[in-house]
Amino acid sequence: MDRVAGSPSVAVVGGGASGTLAAVHLLRRARALAMPLEVVLIDQYGRHALGQAYSTTDPHHLLNACVSKMSAIEGDPGHLLRWARRDGLDIDGPDYLPRQVYGRYLREVLSAAEQRPFRVVRRVTGTVSALTGTAGALTGTAGALTGTASALTGTAGAPTGTAGARTGDRGVRVQLSDGGRIEADAAVLALGNRPPAAWPHIVDAANPRYVADPWARDALARICDGAPVLVLGTGLTMVDVAVTVTRAHPKAVVYALSRHALLPRTHPHPAPPAVPVPIPDGPLGVAALLRAVRLAVRDNAGDWHGVVDGLRPQAQQLWARLTPEEQRRFLGGAARYWEVHRHRIPPVTAARIADLRATGRLRVLRGRMLRATGVPEGLCARVEVDGAVRELEVGWLVNATGPGSDIAGDPFLASLIAGGTVRPDRLRLGLDAGSGGAVLDAAGRSDGRVFTLGPMLRGSLYETTAIPEIRAQAAALAPRLIEAITVRPGRSHPEPGSPEHDEPPLTARPVRQARSA
Repeated sequence: MDRVAGSPSVAVVGGGASGTLAAVHLLRRARALAMPLEVVLIDQYGRHALGQAYSTTDPHHLLNACVSKMSAIEGDPGHLLRWARRDGLDIDGPDYLPRQVYGRYLREVLSAAEQRPFRVVRRVTGTVSALTGTAGALTGTAGALTGTASALTGTAGAPTGTAGARTGDRGVRVQLSDGGRIEADAAVLALGNRPPAAWPHIVDAANPRYVADPWARDALARICDGAPVLVLGTGLTMVDVAVTVTRAHPKAVVYALSRHALLPRTHPHPAPPAVPVPIPDGPLGVAALLRAVRLAVRDNAGDWHGVVDGLRPQAQQLWARLTPEEQRRFLGGAARYWEVHRHRIPPVTAARIADLRATGRLRVLRGRMLRATGVPEGLCARVEVDGAVRELEVGWLVNATGPGSDIAGDPFLASLIAGGTVRPDRLRLGLDAGSGGAVLDAAGRSDGRVFTLGPMLRGSLYETTAIPEIRAQAAALAPRLIEAITVRPGRSHPEPGSPEHDEPPLTARPVRQARSA
Protein backbone atom coordinates (compact mmCIF):
# COMPACT_ATOMS: atom_id res chain seq x y z
CA MET A 1 0.00 0.00 0.00
CA ASP A 2 1.81 3.11 -1.19
CA ARG A 3 1.02 6.56 0.08
CA VAL A 4 -0.71 9.15 -2.08
CA ALA A 5 2.00 10.66 -4.28
CA GLY A 6 3.01 14.22 -3.56
CA SER A 7 1.42 14.64 -0.12
CA PRO A 8 3.14 14.34 3.23
CA SER A 9 1.74 11.37 5.10
CA VAL A 10 1.37 10.37 8.75
CA ALA A 11 0.45 6.82 9.76
CA VAL A 12 -1.61 6.56 12.95
CA VAL A 13 -1.50 3.05 14.41
CA GLY A 14 -4.71 2.65 16.38
CA GLY A 15 -8.10 3.94 15.31
CA GLY A 16 -9.74 4.56 18.69
CA ALA A 17 -10.18 7.85 20.52
CA SER A 18 -6.44 8.54 20.86
CA GLY A 19 -5.74 7.97 17.18
CA THR A 20 -8.82 9.86 16.08
CA LEU A 21 -8.06 12.92 18.20
CA ALA A 22 -4.46 12.88 16.95
CA ALA A 23 -5.71 12.75 13.35
CA VAL A 24 -8.31 15.47 13.88
CA HIS A 25 -5.91 17.98 15.42
CA LEU A 26 -3.24 17.19 12.86
CA LEU A 27 -5.65 17.76 9.97
CA ARG A 28 -6.91 20.99 11.49
CA ARG A 29 -3.33 22.18 11.90
CA ALA A 30 -2.53 21.31 8.29
CA ARG A 31 -5.64 23.17 7.15
CA ALA A 32 -4.56 26.29 9.05
CA LEU A 33 -1.21 26.07 7.21
CA ALA A 34 -2.87 25.37 3.84
CA MET A 35 -0.74 22.24 3.76
CA PRO A 36 -1.67 19.04 1.89
CA LEU A 37 -1.68 15.98 4.10
CA GLU A 38 -2.71 12.36 4.15
CA VAL A 39 -3.44 10.64 7.45
CA VAL A 40 -3.55 6.84 7.34
CA LEU A 41 -5.66 5.66 10.26
CA ILE A 42 -5.08 1.95 10.93
CA ASP A 43 -7.49 0.00 13.11
CA GLN A 44 -7.22 -3.71 13.72
CA TYR A 45 -10.98 -4.31 13.86
CA GLY A 46 -12.22 -1.66 11.44
CA ARG A 47 -13.77 0.37 14.28
CA HIS A 48 -12.28 3.66 13.12
CA ALA A 49 -13.02 6.50 15.58
CA LEU A 50 -14.85 4.10 17.90
CA GLY A 51 -12.16 1.88 19.34
CA GLN A 52 -12.88 -0.18 22.40
CA ALA A 53 -14.68 2.48 24.41
CA TYR A 54 -17.24 3.73 21.91
CA SER A 55 -18.04 0.63 19.88
CA THR A 56 -20.65 -0.53 22.39
CA THR A 57 -24.16 -0.92 21.01
CA ASP A 58 -25.89 -0.79 24.39
CA PRO A 59 -27.59 2.62 24.69
CA HIS A 60 -27.45 2.31 28.49
CA HIS A 61 -23.66 2.48 28.45
CA LEU A 62 -23.19 6.18 29.17
CA LEU A 63 -20.16 8.41 29.12
CA ASN A 64 -18.57 8.71 32.53
CA ALA A 65 -18.10 12.45 32.07
CA CYS A 66 -20.73 15.03 31.20
CA VAL A 67 -21.15 16.64 27.79
CA SER A 68 -19.43 19.89 28.81
CA LYS A 69 -16.16 18.02 29.45
CA MET A 70 -16.08 15.75 26.40
CA SER A 71 -15.44 18.05 23.46
CA ALA A 72 -13.06 16.53 20.91
CA ILE A 73 -11.56 19.92 20.10
CA GLU A 74 -9.01 21.50 22.41
CA GLY A 75 -9.93 25.09 23.21
CA ASP A 76 -13.57 24.63 22.21
CA PRO A 77 -15.39 23.13 25.21
CA GLY A 78 -18.82 23.67 23.66
CA HIS A 79 -18.10 21.72 20.47
CA LEU A 80 -19.81 18.50 21.56
CA LEU A 81 -22.87 20.30 22.91
CA ARG A 82 -23.31 22.21 19.64
CA TRP A 83 -22.95 18.99 17.66
CA ALA A 84 -25.49 17.18 19.85
CA ARG A 85 -28.06 19.93 19.44
CA ARG A 86 -27.47 20.15 15.69
CA ASP A 87 -27.91 16.40 15.64
CA GLY A 88 -31.35 16.84 17.17
CA LEU A 89 -30.53 15.75 20.71
CA ASP A 90 -32.27 17.48 23.61
CA ILE A 91 -29.20 17.64 25.80
CA ASP A 92 -27.45 20.05 28.15
CA GLY A 93 -23.86 20.42 29.32
CA PRO A 94 -24.33 18.52 32.62
CA ASP A 95 -25.96 15.52 30.88
CA TYR A 96 -24.35 12.21 29.93
CA LEU A 97 -24.52 10.91 26.38
CA PRO A 98 -24.66 7.23 25.44
CA ARG A 99 -21.20 6.10 24.43
CA GLN A 100 -22.42 4.89 21.06
CA VAL A 101 -23.62 8.44 20.32
CA TYR A 102 -20.23 9.82 21.30
CA GLY A 103 -18.62 7.35 18.91
CA ARG A 104 -20.78 8.76 16.11
CA TYR A 105 -19.67 12.24 17.16
CA LEU A 106 -16.00 11.27 16.86
CA ARG A 107 -16.60 9.79 13.43
CA GLU A 108 -18.30 12.96 12.22
CA VAL A 109 -15.59 15.18 13.71
CA LEU A 110 -12.98 13.09 11.90
CA SER A 111 -14.87 13.42 8.60
CA ALA A 112 -15.32 17.16 9.12
CA ALA A 113 -11.57 17.56 9.62
CA GLU A 114 -10.94 16.25 6.12
CA GLN A 115 -10.91 18.67 3.21
CA ARG A 116 -10.61 16.65 0.07
CA PRO A 117 -8.59 16.42 -2.08
CA PHE A 118 -5.88 18.19 -0.09
CA ARG A 119 -6.34 16.75 3.41
CA VAL A 120 -7.66 13.22 3.57
CA VAL A 121 -7.95 10.26 5.92
CA ARG A 122 -7.27 6.82 4.53
CA ARG A 123 -8.97 4.30 6.81
CA VAL A 124 -7.17 0.97 6.82
CA THR A 125 -8.34 -2.18 8.59
CA GLY A 126 -5.44 -4.40 9.53
CA THR A 127 -3.02 -5.59 12.17
CA VAL A 128 0.34 -3.84 12.30
CA SER A 129 3.19 -6.30 12.69
CA ALA A 130 6.29 -4.14 12.27
CA LEU A 131 7.51 -0.56 12.09
CA THR A 132 10.78 0.28 10.39
CA GLY A 133 12.55 3.12 8.63
CA THR A 134 12.51 2.91 4.84
CA ALA A 135 16.27 3.39 4.83
CA GLY A 136 17.04 1.21 7.81
CA ALA A 137 16.37 1.08 11.53
CA LEU A 138 14.53 3.80 13.37
CA THR A 139 17.20 3.87 16.05
CA GLY A 140 19.72 6.09 14.25
CA THR A 141 20.54 9.57 15.52
CA ALA A 142 21.52 11.37 12.33
CA GLY A 143 19.18 14.21 11.56
CA ALA A 144 16.98 13.47 14.55
CA LEU A 145 14.31 16.06 15.36
CA THR A 146 14.10 17.37 18.89
CA GLY A 147 11.94 20.07 20.47
CA THR A 148 12.10 22.36 23.47
CA ALA A 149 8.77 21.38 25.01
CA SER A 150 9.06 20.43 28.68
CA ALA A 151 5.89 18.30 28.64
CA LEU A 152 3.52 16.79 26.14
CA THR A 153 1.02 19.58 26.66
CA GLY A 154 3.67 22.31 26.35
CA THR A 155 4.66 24.33 23.29
CA ALA A 156 6.89 22.41 20.95
CA GLY A 157 10.14 23.99 19.91
CA ALA A 158 11.72 24.07 16.50
CA PRO A 159 13.31 20.95 15.07
CA THR A 160 17.05 20.54 15.08
CA GLY A 161 19.20 18.09 13.22
CA THR A 162 20.27 17.79 9.61
CA ALA A 163 18.92 21.12 8.43
CA GLY A 164 15.56 20.12 9.88
CA ALA A 165 14.54 18.92 6.43
CA ARG A 166 12.91 15.72 5.30
CA THR A 167 14.96 13.87 2.72
CA GLY A 168 13.82 11.13 0.43
CA ASP A 169 15.10 8.29 2.61
CA ARG A 170 13.65 9.41 5.94
CA GLY A 171 10.26 7.76 5.82
CA VAL A 172 8.57 5.23 8.07
CA ARG A 173 7.32 1.87 6.87
CA VAL A 174 4.36 0.24 8.61
CA GLN A 175 4.11 -3.45 7.87
CA LEU A 176 0.74 -5.23 8.10
CA SER A 177 0.30 -8.86 9.03
CA ASP A 178 -1.38 -9.61 5.70
CA GLY A 179 1.74 -8.52 3.83
CA GLY A 180 0.58 -5.01 3.03
CA ARG A 181 2.68 -1.99 3.87
CA ILE A 182 2.19 1.72 4.35
CA GLU A 183 4.87 4.30 3.67
CA ALA A 184 4.66 7.52 5.69
CA ASP A 185 6.79 10.45 6.79
CA ALA A 186 5.99 9.93 10.48
CA ALA A 187 3.98 7.59 12.68
CA VAL A 188 1.86 7.89 15.80
CA LEU A 189 1.41 4.90 18.11
CA ALA A 190 -2.10 5.47 19.46
CA LEU A 191 -2.66 1.96 20.75
CA GLY A 192 -5.09 2.72 23.59
CA ASN A 193 -5.62 0.42 26.55
CA ARG A 194 -4.46 -3.16 26.40
CA PRO A 195 -6.96 -6.01 26.95
CA PRO A 196 -7.17 -7.42 30.49
CA ALA A 197 -4.18 -9.47 31.57
CA ALA A 198 -4.59 -13.25 31.43
CA TRP A 199 -6.06 -14.62 34.65
CA PRO A 200 -3.70 -17.26 36.05
CA HIS A 201 -6.27 -19.38 37.90
CA ILE A 202 -8.45 -20.37 34.93
CA VAL A 203 -7.86 -24.08 34.39
CA ASP A 204 -9.15 -23.95 30.81
CA ALA A 205 -8.72 -20.45 29.39
CA ALA A 206 -10.15 -21.68 26.07
CA ASN A 207 -13.48 -22.54 27.70
CA PRO A 208 -16.16 -20.76 25.63
CA ARG A 209 -17.86 -19.74 28.87
CA TYR A 210 -14.81 -17.71 29.90
CA VAL A 211 -14.81 -14.18 28.47
CA ALA A 212 -11.19 -13.05 28.53
CA ASP A 213 -11.95 -9.63 27.04
CA PRO A 214 -15.47 -8.23 27.57
CA TRP A 215 -14.88 -5.61 24.85
CA ALA A 216 -14.09 -8.10 22.12
CA ARG A 217 -16.65 -8.09 19.32
CA ASP A 218 -20.03 -9.49 20.48
CA ALA A 219 -18.56 -10.62 23.82
CA LEU A 220 -21.37 -9.18 25.94
CA ALA A 221 -24.08 -10.44 23.61
CA ARG A 222 -22.92 -13.99 24.31
CA ILE A 223 -23.51 -13.81 28.05
CA CYS A 224 -27.06 -12.45 28.03
CA ASP A 225 -28.81 -15.85 28.27
CA GLY A 226 -29.96 -15.49 31.88
CA ALA A 227 -27.28 -17.73 33.39
CA PRO A 228 -25.49 -16.32 36.45
CA VAL A 229 -22.35 -14.34 35.64
CA LEU A 230 -19.21 -13.97 37.76
CA VAL A 231 -17.25 -10.83 36.95
CA LEU A 232 -13.65 -10.50 38.12
CA GLY A 233 -13.32 -6.83 39.04
CA THR A 234 -15.68 -4.21 40.42
CA GLY A 235 -14.73 -1.20 38.32
CA LEU A 236 -16.26 0.58 35.35
CA THR A 237 -16.26 -2.49 33.09
CA MET A 238 -18.12 -4.52 35.70
CA VAL A 239 -20.76 -1.77 35.84
CA ASP A 240 -21.23 -2.02 32.06
CA VAL A 241 -21.46 -5.81 32.18
CA ALA A 242 -24.02 -5.72 35.00
CA VAL A 243 -26.15 -3.12 33.23
CA THR A 244 -26.20 -5.08 29.97
CA VAL A 245 -26.69 -8.57 31.41
CA THR A 246 -29.50 -7.66 33.81
CA ARG A 247 -31.42 -5.65 31.23
CA ALA A 248 -31.16 -8.44 28.68
CA HIS A 249 -32.71 -11.05 30.99
CA PRO A 250 -35.09 -10.38 33.91
CA LYS A 251 -33.65 -13.16 36.10
CA ALA A 252 -29.94 -12.77 35.46
CA VAL A 253 -27.72 -12.43 38.53
CA VAL A 254 -24.22 -10.95 38.48
CA TYR A 255 -21.52 -11.67 41.08
CA ALA A 256 -18.70 -9.11 41.15
CA LEU A 257 -15.48 -10.15 42.91
CA SER A 258 -12.45 -8.04 43.80
CA ARG A 259 -9.94 -7.71 46.62
CA HIS A 260 -11.41 -4.50 48.01
CA ALA A 261 -14.97 -4.68 46.59
CA LEU A 262 -14.76 -0.97 45.77
CA LEU A 263 -17.30 0.36 43.29
CA PRO A 264 -16.91 3.54 41.25
CA ARG A 265 -18.36 6.55 43.03
CA THR A 266 -21.17 8.69 41.65
CA HIS A 267 -20.95 12.10 40.00
CA PRO A 268 -22.83 14.59 42.18
CA HIS A 269 -25.53 16.73 40.63
CA PRO A 270 -25.02 19.60 40.51
CA ALA A 271 -21.24 19.28 40.48
CA PRO A 272 -19.50 21.34 43.18
CA PRO A 273 -16.65 23.66 42.17
CA ALA A 274 -13.11 22.31 42.12
CA VAL A 275 -11.19 22.96 45.34
CA PRO A 276 -7.51 23.97 45.20
CA VAL A 277 -5.34 21.46 47.03
CA PRO A 278 -2.11 22.86 48.47
CA ILE A 279 0.74 20.37 48.02
CA PRO A 280 4.02 20.90 49.93
CA ASP A 281 7.08 21.84 47.93
CA GLY A 282 10.20 19.72 47.83
CA PRO A 283 10.49 15.92 47.68
CA LEU A 284 7.07 14.29 47.59
CA GLY A 285 6.02 10.86 48.80
CA VAL A 286 2.72 9.02 48.78
CA ALA A 287 2.23 9.51 52.51
CA ALA A 288 2.64 13.29 52.25
CA LEU A 289 0.35 13.41 49.25
CA LEU A 290 -2.40 11.48 51.01
CA ARG A 291 -2.02 13.66 54.08
CA ALA A 292 -2.50 16.81 51.97
CA VAL A 293 -5.61 15.33 50.36
CA ARG A 294 -7.14 14.37 53.71
CA LEU A 295 -6.54 17.87 55.05
CA ALA A 296 -8.16 19.38 51.96
CA VAL A 297 -11.22 17.14 52.39
CA ARG A 298 -11.45 18.10 56.04
CA ASP A 299 -11.23 21.79 55.21
CA ASN A 300 -13.92 21.29 52.56
CA ALA A 301 -16.45 20.15 55.17
CA GLY A 302 -15.76 16.50 54.37
CA ASP A 303 -16.80 16.74 50.70
CA TRP A 304 -14.17 14.99 48.57
CA HIS A 305 -15.70 15.64 45.13
CA GLY A 306 -14.31 19.14 44.70
CA VAL A 307 -10.98 18.06 46.16
CA VAL A 308 -10.52 15.28 43.61
CA ASP A 309 -11.54 17.64 40.80
CA GLY A 310 -9.04 20.18 42.11
CA LEU A 311 -6.28 17.56 42.07
CA ARG A 312 -6.89 16.42 38.53
CA PRO A 313 -5.14 19.36 36.76
CA GLN A 314 -2.11 18.72 39.00
CA ALA A 315 -2.08 14.94 38.65
CA GLN A 316 0.58 14.65 35.94
CA GLN A 317 2.94 17.08 37.69
CA LEU A 318 2.43 15.33 41.04
CA TRP A 319 3.10 11.96 39.43
CA ALA A 320 6.37 13.28 38.00
CA ARG A 321 7.44 14.46 41.46
CA LEU A 322 7.19 10.96 42.91
CA THR A 323 10.29 8.79 42.76
CA PRO A 324 9.96 5.46 40.93
CA GLU A 325 9.75 3.73 44.30
CA GLU A 326 6.96 6.05 45.44
CA GLN A 327 5.13 5.57 42.13
CA ARG A 328 5.21 1.82 42.66
CA ARG A 329 3.98 2.32 46.22
CA PHE A 330 1.07 4.37 44.89
CA LEU A 331 0.19 1.73 42.28
CA GLY A 332 0.29 -1.00 44.90
CA GLY A 333 -2.01 0.72 47.37
CA ALA A 334 -3.57 4.13 46.85
CA ALA A 335 -4.22 3.82 43.11
CA ARG A 336 -7.43 1.84 43.45
CA TYR A 337 -8.87 4.40 45.88
CA TRP A 338 -7.94 7.22 43.54
CA GLU A 339 -9.55 5.46 40.58
CA VAL A 340 -12.95 4.86 42.19
CA HIS A 341 -13.15 8.50 43.27
CA ARG A 342 -11.67 9.94 40.09
CA HIS A 343 -13.43 7.78 37.47
CA ARG A 344 -17.07 8.15 38.51
CA ILE A 345 -20.32 7.02 36.96
CA PRO A 346 -23.40 9.09 36.01
CA PRO A 347 -26.21 9.36 38.57
CA VAL A 348 -28.62 7.33 36.42
CA THR A 349 -26.09 4.48 36.16
CA ALA A 350 -25.41 4.62 39.89
CA ALA A 351 -29.15 4.39 40.58
CA ARG A 352 -29.37 1.31 38.37
CA ILE A 353 -26.46 -0.35 40.22
CA ALA A 354 -28.01 0.51 43.60
CA ASP A 355 -31.31 -1.05 42.53
CA LEU A 356 -29.59 -4.22 41.31
CA ARG A 357 -27.80 -4.56 44.63
CA ALA A 358 -30.98 -3.94 46.62
CA THR A 359 -32.84 -6.66 44.70
CA GLY A 360 -29.99 -9.15 44.91
CA ARG A 361 -29.29 -9.18 41.19
CA LEU A 362 -25.81 -7.71 41.70
CA ARG A 363 -23.82 -9.24 44.55
CA VAL A 364 -20.51 -7.56 45.30
CA LEU A 365 -17.98 -9.91 46.94
CA ARG A 366 -14.74 -8.93 48.67
CA GLY A 367 -12.11 -11.58 48.12
CA ARG A 368 -10.20 -13.43 45.44
CA MET A 369 -10.63 -16.29 43.05
CA LEU A 370 -8.62 -19.41 43.77
CA ARG A 371 -9.55 -21.59 40.82
CA ALA A 372 -12.09 -21.94 38.04
CA THR A 373 -12.88 -25.18 36.23
CA GLY A 374 -15.38 -26.09 33.56
CA VAL A 375 -18.61 -27.92 34.39
CA PRO A 376 -21.39 -29.04 32.03
CA GLU A 377 -23.47 -25.86 32.48
CA GLY A 378 -20.63 -23.35 32.70
CA LEU A 379 -17.89 -22.98 35.27
CA CYS A 380 -17.30 -23.70 38.93
CA ALA A 381 -15.36 -20.94 40.64
CA ARG A 382 -13.66 -21.58 43.94
CA VAL A 383 -13.40 -18.22 45.69
CA GLU A 384 -12.32 -16.85 49.03
CA VAL A 385 -14.82 -14.26 50.25
CA ASP A 386 -14.27 -12.39 53.52
CA GLY A 387 -11.83 -15.11 54.60
CA ALA A 388 -14.13 -18.06 53.89
CA VAL A 389 -13.76 -20.41 50.91
CA ARG A 390 -16.88 -21.12 48.86
CA GLU A 391 -17.83 -22.37 45.42
CA LEU A 392 -19.94 -20.54 42.87
CA GLU A 393 -21.44 -22.32 39.89
CA VAL A 394 -22.00 -19.80 37.15
CA GLY A 395 -22.84 -19.81 33.49
CA TRP A 396 -20.19 -17.26 32.58
CA LEU A 397 -16.92 -15.91 33.92
CA VAL A 398 -15.85 -12.44 32.73
CA ASN A 399 -12.38 -10.93 33.15
CA ALA A 400 -13.04 -7.26 33.92
CA THR A 401 -9.85 -6.61 35.86
CA GLY A 402 -8.92 -3.60 33.75
CA PRO A 403 -6.29 -2.97 31.09
CA GLY A 404 -3.25 -5.22 31.06
CA SER A 405 -0.32 -3.52 32.73
CA ASP A 406 2.71 -4.89 30.85
CA ILE A 407 3.01 -3.68 27.26
CA ALA A 408 5.37 -6.55 26.42
CA GLY A 409 2.28 -8.75 26.29
CA ASP A 410 1.37 -7.12 22.97
CA PRO A 411 3.15 -8.95 20.09
CA PHE A 412 3.66 -5.77 18.05
CA LEU A 413 5.11 -3.80 20.95
CA ALA A 414 7.16 -6.78 22.07
CA SER A 415 8.77 -6.92 18.62
CA LEU A 416 9.56 -3.20 18.71
CA ILE A 417 11.10 -3.56 22.17
CA ALA A 418 13.14 -6.59 21.08
CA GLY A 419 14.41 -4.68 18.05
CA GLY A 420 15.38 -1.64 20.11
CA THR A 421 13.02 0.67 18.23
CA VAL A 422 11.15 1.53 21.44
CA ARG A 423 11.60 0.82 25.10
CA PRO A 424 9.06 0.50 27.91
CA ASP A 425 8.86 3.17 30.57
CA ARG A 426 10.45 2.35 33.92
CA LEU A 427 7.18 0.96 35.30
CA ARG A 428 6.44 -0.99 32.09
CA LEU A 429 2.98 0.58 31.90
CA GLY A 430 3.59 2.08 28.47
CA LEU A 431 6.27 3.48 26.20
CA ASP A 432 9.15 5.68 27.25
CA ALA A 433 8.86 9.01 25.50
CA GLY A 434 10.57 12.38 25.53
CA SER A 435 9.17 15.84 25.09
CA GLY A 436 6.08 16.09 22.95
CA GLY A 437 5.48 12.33 23.03
CA ALA A 438 8.52 11.48 20.89
CA VAL A 439 9.15 7.75 21.38
CA LEU A 440 12.57 6.82 22.73
CA ASP A 441 14.58 3.86 21.47
CA ALA A 442 16.58 1.36 23.52
CA ALA A 443 19.41 3.89 23.91
CA GLY A 444 17.08 6.67 25.06
CA ARG A 445 17.20 8.57 21.75
CA SER A 446 14.35 9.89 19.64
CA ASP A 447 14.51 9.71 15.88
CA GLY A 448 11.82 12.38 15.66
CA ARG A 449 9.50 10.40 13.39
CA VAL A 450 7.59 8.18 15.84
CA PHE A 451 5.32 9.61 18.53
CA THR A 452 2.75 8.36 20.98
CA LEU A 453 -0.08 9.67 23.16
CA GLY A 454 -2.88 8.53 25.45
CA PRO A 455 -2.63 5.34 27.53
CA MET A 456 0.82 4.57 26.12
CA LEU A 457 2.12 7.44 28.28
CA ARG A 458 0.62 6.16 31.52
CA GLY A 459 3.98 5.38 33.09
CA SER A 460 5.25 8.95 32.64
CA LEU A 461 1.98 10.88 33.07
CA TYR A 462 -0.35 8.43 34.86
CA GLU A 463 -3.48 10.53 34.22
CA THR A 464 -3.59 10.09 30.46
CA THR A 465 -6.57 7.88 29.61
CA ALA A 466 -9.48 10.35 29.62
CA ILE A 467 -10.63 12.51 26.71
CA PRO A 468 -9.57 15.88 28.22
CA GLU A 469 -5.97 14.72 28.70
CA ILE A 470 -5.75 12.96 25.32
CA ARG A 471 -7.35 15.95 23.58
CA ALA A 472 -4.67 18.27 25.00
CA GLN A 473 -1.93 15.85 23.99
CA ALA A 474 -3.30 15.58 20.45
CA ALA A 475 -3.40 19.36 20.08
CA ALA A 476 0.20 19.68 21.31
CA LEU A 477 1.34 16.80 19.11
CA ALA A 478 -0.02 18.29 15.87
CA PRO A 479 2.69 20.97 15.43
CA ARG A 480 5.38 18.45 16.35
CA LEU A 481 4.15 16.16 13.59
CA ILE A 482 4.04 19.03 11.11
CA GLU A 483 7.67 19.77 12.01
CA ALA A 484 8.58 16.12 11.63
CA ILE A 485 7.21 15.87 8.11
CA THR A 486 8.50 19.39 7.21
CA VAL A 487 6.16 22.23 6.40
CA ARG A 488 6.63 23.05 2.78
CA PRO A 489 8.15 26.49 2.10
CA GLY A 490 6.07 29.22 0.52
CA ARG A 491 2.85 28.32 2.30
CA SER A 492 1.01 31.14 4.01
CA HIS A 493 -1.22 30.96 7.07
CA PRO A 494 -4.81 31.71 6.00
CA GLU A 495 -6.63 34.47 7.80
CA PRO A 496 -9.47 33.61 10.20
CA GLY A 497 -12.76 33.66 8.37
CA SER A 498 -11.36 32.36 5.08
CA PRO A 499 -12.78 29.08 3.69
CA GLU A 500 -9.40 27.45 4.26
CA HIS A 501 -9.52 28.33 7.96
CA ASP A 502 -13.13 27.81 8.95
CA GLU A 503 -14.50 24.51 10.22
CA PRO A 504 -16.91 22.78 7.80
CA PRO A 505 -20.49 23.21 9.02
CA LEU A 506 -22.26 20.33 10.69
CA THR A 507 -25.58 19.31 9.18
CA ALA A 508 -28.61 19.96 11.39
CA ARG A 509 -31.22 17.26 11.91
CA PRO A 510 -34.76 17.36 13.33
CA VAL A 511 -34.89 17.61 17.12
CA ARG A 512 -35.68 14.40 18.96
CA GLN A 513 -35.95 13.72 22.66
CA ALA A 514 -32.85 11.82 23.72
CA ARG A 515 -31.83 13.01 27.15
CA SER A 516 -29.69 10.35 28.77
CA ALA A 517 -29.51 11.44 32.37
